[in-house]
Amino acid sequence: MTSSTIQSDKIRNLAIVAHVDHGKTTLVDQLLRHSGAFRDNQVLEERAMDSMDQERERGITIKAKNTSVNWGDYLINIVDTPGHADFGGEVERVMKMVDGVMLVVDAYEGPQAQTRFVLQKALASGLNPVVFVNKIDRPNARPEEMQDLVLELFLELEASEEQFNAPFLFGSARDGYAKRSLDDEDKDMTPLFEAITEFVPPPEVEEGPDFRMLVSNVDWSDYVGRIAVGKVLSGSVRIGDPIWRLRKDGKPERAKVSKVFEYSALATNDASEGVAGNIIGVSGFEEVDIGETLAGDAEAETLPFVEIDPPTVMMSFSVNDGPMAGREGDRVTSREIRDRLIKEARTNISIKFEETGEATEFKVNARGAMQVAVVVEEMRREGFEGLVSRPTVIKKEIDGRSHEPFETLYLEVPDDAVGGCMQSLANRKGQVESMSANRGRTSLQATIPTRGLIGFEFELLNLTSGEGIMSHLFKEYRPDSGDIRTRRTGTLVSMEKGESMTYALRNIETRGKLFIGAGDEVYEGMIVGENPRTEDLPVNPTKAKHVTNHRAAGSDKTETLTPALRFSLERAIEYIASDELVEVTPKNIRLRKRILDFNVRKRETKKISS
Repeated sequence: MTSSTIQSDKIRNLAIVAHVDHGKTTLVDQLLRHSGAFRDNQVLEERAMDSMDQERERGITIKAKNTSVNWGDYLINIVDTPGHADFGGEVERVMKMVDGVMLVVDAYEGPQAQTRFVLQKALASGLNPVVFVNKIDRPNARPEEMQDLVLELFLELEASEEQFNAPFLFGSARDGYAKRSLDDEDKDMTPLFEAITEFVPPPEVEEGPDFRMLVSNVDWSDYVGRIAVGKVLSGSVRIGDPIWRLRKDGKPERAKVSKVFEYSALATNDASEGVAGNIIGVSGFEEVDIGETLAGDAEAETLPFVEIDPPTVMMSFSVNDGPMAGREGDRVTSREIRDRLIKEARTNISIKFEETGEATEFKVNARGAMQVAVVVEEMRREGFEGLVSRPTVIKKEIDGRSHEPFETLYLEVPDDAVGGCMQSLANRKGQVESMSANRGRTSLQATIPTRGLIGFEFELLNLTSGEGIMSHLFKEYRPDSGDIRTRRTGTLVSMEKGESMTYALRNIETRGKLFIGAGDEVYEGMIVGENPRTEDLPVNPTKAKHVTNHRAAGSDKTETLTPALRFSLERAIEYIASDELVEVTPKNIRLRKRILDFNVRKRETKKISS
């Protein structure tokens, strides 16, 4: 059955929202299986909706994606949304495409900070939730307790009476069952489908024959170019129809529909017609942006678009000017980097691109360091090479005073790590607002400057032996909170270019931690290790041992070095200081000083201190 033959009252558009790792993407897999979207013998990859390589590797959803399943007479469009705070922009624009929301909550962990974030957006958009308490098969699962906690959260977020009376279902996405009551039999997903068709309202469709649609997402195909994705508000659209793109500046632009797409199972299918109420894709324009209105009439009224939380951090991207530039990547020019960043900003609405006045340097504003790290990682996999700065917060002038962004931080840590975490928060100008202990773990809520969060996640993992959970939400702009030192160490900086030697590294190792191993190529100004003291120390990793009559130079090779500390991209970006950069290539991640020449760097430091 295609949507061309379906009435809008048989369509259900729903977003699935949850905290990271509460089983949302696994649940979508089960809905696809139970609807008969796959043949019995078809091999389905787990978490099929996470199609980006990085999504699979990180185990999180980054891009909002849509699919649909047929259940009886119904067509159910499902939009899978990210659960990490840095990708909040993806969640916010999805709310314009759907008429209901399914909240997935872990039966052991309960509602977390990100649950609150996405739920707040959904309730504010007037969407009615269906709640699925997942993982009830987990040891120590507390489904009834979680139901109470979700209801408390509804009250806190000022849900309407209708939203508060949401249906609750319990089950296991992994094992493929859902039930209305905990006493019911563990059978299949039917109760969940029934709840969706009963409690999620059909799309509101405007009367009238004229086609109108708000662009909520932009896709790209090598065959047809840009594809505008959104929910059809009124009328219908077919291939060959004339269409108007109503731009934000008010100038209408005429185009002709070259293709209409529907989303089903894990594929994008050509459709003969896009009907009112359905989520579809339309191609035929050279340019189209998220938030624009598509209409069959140039005089049509534009549709309102959701306001998005502001970007709070800024990073600069620049051309690699190091001595190894162009050796490992094939996309190295400022024009290639600029075009790629502009393309990213068009399909990723919570990222903003800015020129700097320098031909080789560009600024990217975003919601968090992880969001930018994902973009940089994509670029290096595409063959790009470049330099990235440490994130800095975007400050504002309010009433003549400098203000900076603050976030509400939610932590859950083992009881024995509370002291260390509170000390770390104090160092980062965080103020603990509330604490509660439960079964060996303590939940903390704090207000902290966004600057104080940069690099905190890695510190938290060390303080809690990997057991700490954190999430954060933008709160407000407040007066600048003064100096925050998140790194209390200096660096070991190479003075020479060449290949690092075991003999030299063994001597350097007595000064601090190494970031390189023997045989790695280094250059002047490259950071090769960490100095436990606050100053930077020049070192020579290329120095070889002289041959003497007593011992051959090669005999040292049997002595081993401590394994080098290798940084992930995200860790490197958060580790570097303001006078340092991360050199990113398809093959390597290197840390370096902004100014490579030691003497020039010394002169600049003297200038600043005087």
